[in-house]
Amino acid sequence: MRRPTIKLIALSVFIAVGATHLKAANYHPFAPNGFTGIHQGAAIVFFAYIGFDAISTAAEETTNPQRNLPIGILGGLAICTLIYVVVGAVLTGMVPYTELAVADPLSRALELAGFRAVGWFVALGATVSMTAVLLVFQYGQPRIFFAMARDGLLPRWAATIHPKTRVPSTTTIITGAFVAAWALIGDAAETYDLTNIGTLFAFVLVSTGVLVLRYTEPERPRPFRVPLVWPVCVLSATGCVFIMYGLPRSAWERFGIWLTIGLVFYFLYGFRHSLLREPRAVAMERKGREGR
Repeated sequence: MRRPTIKLIALSVFIAVGATHLKAANYHPFAPNGFTGIHQGAAIVFFAYIGFDAISTAAEETTNPQRNLPIGILGGLAICTLIYVVVGAVLTGMVPYTELAVADPLSRALELAGFRAVGWFVALGATVSMTAVLLVFQYGQPRIFFAMARDGLLPRWAATIHPKTRVPSTTTIITGAFVAAWALIGDAAETYDLTNIGTLFAFVLVSTGVLVLRYTEPERPRPFRVPLVWPVCVLSATGCVFIMYGLPRSAWERFGIWLTIGLVFYFLYGFRHSLLREPRAVAMERKGREGR
């Protein structure tokens, strides 16, 4: 049985059992910390949506990406958002929200409601499916490094692909080793915050970059269509900045440090080697030659 299936079964069992033990009193007050709590909560749990952008990094490995990628991303977002809402409603209806500040809130809620055996099953399902979540999180980063190296922003060895599997094996190994080492010493809460602010900032750059390229390179081929591009991109960038504002000061400080490191590397290496600084025809020829 595949891990995503196990995850869906565990969530379905939790919803089915938990829905029989809802108490209206647990929904009052509905927003105990007001809009500030909602804002900060959205910023903190944003990492739950990070896996969806990894789908776009697999465009070159997808059959008919112009059709399948939008369906996969938007469809996945819609389905998972619905699941998040239903699970959240059942969870906070079973027990007071003050009892949920634990690492495994679903199994904890079932335990407090008297469903200890079901709680063990849900916890087991979460443990098994966690490997699939970690795999998705690490799937996109090696391909981002690969694309950056192919464009000259990273050393050429980072664009090496495996001769048999045709995947960026070098960056996959480096990413896995770094994540494993960080898991030994990194603080979970601080890692979540840094992941959130970094991803949100990347989304701001992408949303803004789409508009900039409409003017700087109007003739660039655009296989993916964006309806209502101006409102969509402006609202996207504004929304990401607003969510970033809800993160704690420590996240901004660490983000500033990592951003500075990245800018230093870019100006010392990436700026001088970037294919974007060459004429487009020369850059495409060089990219194709080095990709063979």
